[in-house]
Amino acid sequence: MRYLVFVTLLWAFSFSLIGEYLAGQVDSYFAVLTRVLIAGLVFLPLTRWRGVSPAFVRGMLLIGALQFGVTYVCLYLSFSVLSVPEVLLFTVLTPLHVTLIEDVFNRRFNPWALLAALIAVAGAGLIRYEPVGADFYLGFFLLQIANATFAAGQVCYKHLLARYPSSIAQHRRFGYFYLGALAVALPAFLLFGDGSRLPATALQWGVLVWLGLAASGLGLYWWNKGAGLVDGGTLAVMNNALVPAGLLVNLLLWNRDADLWRLSLGGAVIGASLCLTRLGAAPAAQAVAR
Repeated sequence: MRYLVFVTLLWAFSFSLIGEYLAGQVDSYFAVLTRVLIAGLVFLPLTRWRGVSPAFVRGMLLIGALQFGVTYVCLYLSFSVLSVPEVLLFTVLTPLHVTLIEDVFNRRFNPWALLAALIAVAGAGLIRYEPVGADFYLGFFLLQIANATFAAGQVCYKHLLARYPSSIAQHRRFGYFYLGALAVALPAFLLFGDGSRLPATALQWGVLVWLGLAASGLGLYWWNKGAGLVDGGTLAVMNNALVPAGLLVNLLLWNRDADLWRLSLGGAVIGASLCLTRLGAAPAAQAVAR
């Protein structure tokens, strides 16, 4: 639990740092690639290359590609069309994706989750009650991809550790995660990146280094390690704890002019959608127990 709490505080500042110093200024694909490379440099020297199950390695490569590669590419792209508070609020749906993915693992269908998704979309519309364009919906859609891949990474890592227990320390088997992320980030930059929009100031480079070392390196490792130590309900709660923590940091330090009424109303509707997933999860859990 302590790992999840610490990373929540760490990531609360990350959203604002991206929105204030990188979004719209530094190429998104380059920013993600840089974070992957810096974080990889932390763990790859510690990685155990022999004596690790090939199936575990393949699983870690897939998890890294999803939870870091795809998630962060979509996250950074969303900052170009959404404000930091909107990005934070729309990440509140991550537990919904966790529920849906767990249902797939358990071979069951939860209609409450589908209804919750529709209500959450309505909540997103309330946050911008004025006419919205395609860019706003594109940002919302990108974040749902990011939510889904981040949730998939957490769930899969938890199942992977249970399926392939080992006496090797977790940090000695985590470097494969960043190789998987690199398999997404490098081609994405080469195909879609804009080489003319590289960091231009020492501050931007400093933010990238900090995000790579702390948020992506230690943060992702500790988050996944914590996810493997708690139950699914606690993990869902901690996924949501990031939202108020991140909003508090952003509103107090950078975005004092935000429309708190609209953010609160839309956020309340999105939060209510999560209650529906809980209503459906309880009968499902009872059914599995029987």
